[in-house]
Amino acid sequence: MMQQANFTISNSLKRFRKLRYFLILEGMIVGVLAGFTIVLFRILLDRASDLLNFILAYGKAHTWFIPVWFIILIAVSLVVSALLTWEPYISGSGIPQMEGEMQGEIKQTWWRVLSAKFAGALLCIGCGLSLGREGPSIQLGSMVGKGFSRLTKRMRMEERMLMTCGASAGLSAAFNAPIAGVLFSLEEVHKNFSPEVLLSTMASSITANFITRNIFGLQPIFSFNVPNMLPLNSYGHVIIVGILLGLLGVLYNTCLIQSQKLYQKIPKVYFRVLIPFLVAGAMGFLYPAVLGGGHTLVDTISEGQMAVGALLLLFGVKFIFSMVSFGSGAPGGIFLPLLVLGAIIGGSYNELMGSFFPSLNGYMSNFVILGMTGYFSAIVRAPITGIILITEMTGTFNHLLTLSMAALMAYLIPDIMKCAPIYDQLLHRLLANRKWKKPHQPSGEKVLVEGMIYHGSAAEGKIVSAITWPKASLIVSITRGEEEFIPKGDTRLRAGDHILLICDETDAPDVYKTIEENCQRMQERQS
Repeated sequence: MMQQANFTISNSLKRFRKLRYFLILEGMIVGVLAGFTIVLFRILLDRASDLLNFILAYGKAHTWFIPVWFIILIAVSLVVSALLTWEPYISGSGIPQMEGEMQGEIKQTWWRVLSAKFAGALLCIGCGLSLGREGPSIQLGSMVGKGFSRLTKRMRMEERMLMTCGASAGLSAAFNAPIAGVLFSLEEVHKNFSPEVLLSTMASSITANFITRNIFGLQPIFSFNVPNMLPLNSYGHVIIVGILLGLLGVLYNTCLIQSQKLYQKIPKVYFRVLIPFLVAGAMGFLYPAVLGGGHTLVDTISEGQMAVGALLLLFGVKFIFSMVSFGSGAPGGIFLPLLVLGAIIGGSYNELMGSFFPSLNGYMSNFVILGMTGYFSAIVRAPITGIILITEMTGTFNHLLTLSMAALMAYLIPDIMKCAPIYDQLLHRLLANRKWKKPHQPSGEKVLVEGMIYHGSAAEGKIVSAITWPKASLIVSITRGEEEFIPKGDTRLRAGDHILLICDETDAPDVYKTIEENCQRMQERQS
C-alpha cells in the first residue's frame, strides 16, 4: 500500500511539472467544447425569447389564450421541479456549486448537471423569469471541463483546472468577454493566479470567444455607445453613486438570502418553483419590461428617454421579481439582472441630479455603465472582473478610471458593513442545508493544492513547522520568484511564496481552509 501511495504521489508531481504545457492544449479543447455548448444555449434562448414575445402579443390580442398560457406555465414549472428533484445541484446560478466542488466540499455528476441545467435554465429564462444566462453558462462550461477530464481519465488536480477552464469559457461565450472570463475564474472561482491556471484559462476563454464571435458577430453585447468622458469636475458624483451602489448592494444580498429562507418554508419543490412562473405570467401582460434577464433594458435606459418615476418603478418591480425568481431555486443566474438593476440606479441618479447639476446632462450612458460596474462589485465582490466585464460588453476602454472609482467605493461599503459576497453566502447555505455529510474515508486519489503567502498573513515570516497543517497533507514545493525548492521544517515562509501541498482528495477541504486562514487572511500584528 505504501509503495502504491508513493507511486501515486510521484505520478502527481511528475504530471504537475509538465502540466502547464498540457493544460494550454487541453484548455483550448475545453474552450471549443464549452464554446459550442454555450452557442447552442444562446441560440435556443434567443428563439425562446422570440416565441415568448409572440405568445404575449397573441394573448393581448386574444384574451381567451391567457388562461391557456398559464396552464402551459404550470406544466413547465412541473418539468423544472422534476429536473430539480432529479439533480438538485442545478438550482440557482450554479456558481456556488462549482466553487464548492473546487474546494472539495461537493461532487457533481457532470452529465446529469450538464443536461438538467441546460434544459432547466432554458425553460426558466425562456418563460420570462428574471434570471440570467451567465451563471448557467459558467456551470455548463465547468461541467464540460469535468466531463472532458473524466472521459480522458485525468487526475483530480488536473480536473479542477479543466473545470476552471470551462467556467472561463462559459462566461466568455455568454458575454463575448474573454478577458472577464479569465479574471472571473482567477478572482472568484479558482482564487489563484498561478501561471498554470492563467495560461490554461486564457487558452480556453479566447478559444470559446473565437467560436462565438464567428457565429454571433464582432459586436459587443450592449449596442449603446458611451461617446464622452465625464469631466473631472463631475468625479465627485462618481464617488457618491459608488457609495449608493454599495448600500443598495447590501440590500440586494440581504433580500436575496431572506427570499431563499422564505421559500425554504415551502416544503414541496414544485410549489416553490410554481410561484415565479405564475408571477412571470402575470408580469408578461402587466409589465413585460421586467421579464427575462433584461438585456434590451440597458439599451433603452441609456437613451435617456425614461423619467425618474418610471426608472424607480422599473427598479422596484425588477428587484422584487428577481428576488421571487432566484429565491425559488429555479435554474438561472443573477449577473444580467443585477447589471440591469445597476444600470437603472445609475440612470436614475443621472436623471435626478441632472435637474440640479446641468453639467451632468448628456452623460446618461456614462452613469449607466458606472451603475452596472459598481453594483456588480458591491454584490459579487469581484471588482476587477466587473470593470473588465462592462468594458468588454460596451466595447470601450475609455472609462477605466471612473469605472474603477465606482467599483472601489461600491466594494468598500459592503465590506465595512460586514456583508459577505453573495456567492460566499449562497455556498454557505448550500453546504449548511445539504441533507448528507461526506464520509471522511481516504479515496487513495492524491490532489495537489496550491496557495500563496499573502502580506500580513499569519504564515508570513514563520517557519513551516510552526503552522498547524492538516495531518494528512505535506508541503512538497515552494516557488519563490523563479526558484523552486523542497521546503524543510525550518524553512521560513515569505510573502509572495507559492506553496504546493499534496493530500488525499477527501482532505482537500481542510487543506483549503488552512491555507485561507493562515496564508491568505490578514492578521493583526502585535507591536
